[in-house]
Amino acid sequence: MGFGVREFELALMHRMRDLNPARVEQALHAMDASRAELRDAHTRWTRLAHAPRAPKGAAALRMALGPAPYRGSRPAGSLTCDVLRWPLPSWPGLEYEALLGPGGELWNQWFVRPSGPAALALTDLTPWTCVVGDLGASFPGAVQIDGPAPHHWTVDFRHGGRAYRARFVHGLLQRLDPAPPSSMGRSEAAD
Repeated sequence: MGFGVREFELALMHRMRDLNPARVEQALHAMDASRAELRDAHTRWTRLAHAPRAPKGAAALRMALGPAPYRGSRPAGSLTCDVLRWPLPSWPGLEYEALLGPGGELWNQWFVRPSGPAALALTDLTPWTCVVGDLGASFPGAVQIDGPAPHHWTVDFRHGGRAYRARFVHGLLQRLDPAPPSSMGRSEAAD
């Protein structure tokens, strides 16, 4: 049994379920997929990642998703990195991006907006429709911090005198919460 786009999407959703189980349940229903299929996709993807003879990094992504429809490059400091991107059916308007270092090693993988970050209003911050880059473009002073689990990101920002914490998995917004009081460490004037 192969591992293709459907299975890859389910493997991504397995981790998204940590923060947004209701949205994942909606997606499973739309895909006519079961929780067992979700767990199986995650297990198989994890097993492939640790199998000695299985493809790794970008080769594993190409195995699941096929050749990348977008190939480009991006400067990263004094280096130039290769960029690969794939559209995925469950997230229209966004693409799954792999950033490869000069030796071809996979440095990062997450969702991006192919046209570049969008400037969004607070009311536009809807789960599964925006990415980490959108927060930086929309809320100057937004601060990225490591998430509590693999593939999790957190972005703290202020708007309208309030502090917010946006929680992302694979770079895709999962939920927006009030930020803990000590998280921003900046004055109200920074809004």
